Amino acid sequence: MHCIVSEAEKILDKDFKVLDKGFVRMVDYYGSDQRIVQSARVSYGKGTKSVSQDEALIDYLLRHQHTSPFEQVVFTFHLKMPIFVARQWVRHRMGRMNEVSGRYSIMKDEFYVPKAGCIARQSKDNKQGRDSEPLPESEAASVQVQFAEGQQKSYQAYSDMVNSGLAREIARINLPLSLYTEFYWQMDLHNLFHFLKLRLDSHAQYEIREYAKVILELVRTVCPMATSSFENNMNRGVTFTGEEMEALRAVLAGKENPLTEKKRKRFEEKIATGVQL
Repeated sequence: MHCIVSEAEKILDKDFKVLDKGFVRMVDYYGSDQRIVQSARVSYGKGTKSVSQDEALIDYLLRHQHTSPFEQVVFTFHLKMPIFVARQWVRHRMGRMNEVSGRYSIMKDEFYVPKAGCIARQSKDNKQGRDSEPLPESEAASVQVQFAEGQQKSYQAYSDMVNSGLAREIARINLPLSLYTEFYWQMDLHNLFHFLKLRLDSHAQYEIREYAKVILELVRTVCPMATSSFENNMNRGVTFTGEEMEALRAVLAGKENPLTEKKRKRFEEKIATGVQL
């Protein structure tokens, strides 16, 4: 029997805006916190435990990586995002996805232009990311104009090719990664938490982080206890390797850190992250 969650029912099929033209829409869900605990206590019926016991059980399961009960909860989202974000999205292979096709449909004249505060130079420390300091306003505005002009030129060429009778699957080839696409995406809660851990991380690209933030709040309406446990144990928690635990014991005992310089840097970053959290 499908479990109805009143707070989730209020927001089903509602658009939650992301970036300049994108959105996240929760179209369906199956299961809830109660389904997780029922699955874990398969020999017990509903109502045999208190809310506090349910919350403690969920926290225990997530903390000890007993993840199969979380796979009993499934979400389906309708998402609209730039293609370059979608290509990062599909790296999470445990999701099921159905995307709009440029072979069958005429692609819309919708492109992503980052806001000025998100336009920055290449980071010197992070090879795959931008610098934390945005460009001066005038330089950022110039970049925005270049984006818009290039996008419009590309779409005009696409439209001309389609109107001339060229096959849509060929005409679309030169459209840029900033073009918006839409798809339905379904994933169980276990894999969704893994997705959120990676995509909420400060090292993830800004644009995909914005989508992850919205999804986290939608998941919270269905599974508030599981989401709270995720935030405490996975999203805001810090884990250490065996070597790092030995180093931590040494440092706490007033001894020299035994790690190599490279490993020590990563270890100190984890310590700093834990303190900040």
